[in-house]
Amino acid sequence: MDLRAFIRLVPDFPKPGILFRDITPLLQDPAGFRAAIEQLAAGTAAMGSLDYVVGIESRGFILGAALAQHLGLGFVPVRKPGKLPPPVLSQIYSLEYGQDQLQLHAHALRPGNRVVIVDDVIASGGTAAATAQLVAQSGAEVGGFAFLIELAFLSGRKLLPPEIPTHVVMVDESN
Repeated sequence: MDLRAFIRLVPDFPKPGILFRDITPLLQDPAGFRAAIEQLAAGTAAMGSLDYVVGIESRGFILGAALAQHLGLGFVPVRKPGKLPPPVLSQIYSLEYGQDQLQLHAHALRPGNRVVIVDDVIASGGTAAATAQLVAQSGAEVGGFAFLIELAFLSGRKLLPPEIPTHVVMVDESN
């Protein structure tokens, strides 16, 4: 199934000059959503044994929770500040249109856990790299990254460790 047909392009959102990829139409279509999760899951096979799916706020929650259910794994959310009860681990990062911060519950992961980090889009790579740093702070290991869409023109993969497998369902070359 060609999932590109389910991605709506929204110009100048959330700021002028940004072409936002809206996955809402994909989520609304049961067959499309199922296909997306199956394609994300297929990419985790090369990542070895995993304990958790770590989903990045907010669309990464949707995909990550569904992927965790599909794979029979636990789900761990990475949130924006003030959304998790203390204690939390924090990481500031840059993204294609500014700076932000992410947090992980300090006891959500333990040393020896292996995770796949999931988000809808990898753009500049800052969000995924910050999440990997949070996972490392917890003592757990990143077994891989999985993204529905890669905005290749932003070269976000350059911020990810090259030795860690990265699976992308769709590559978007347009800006």
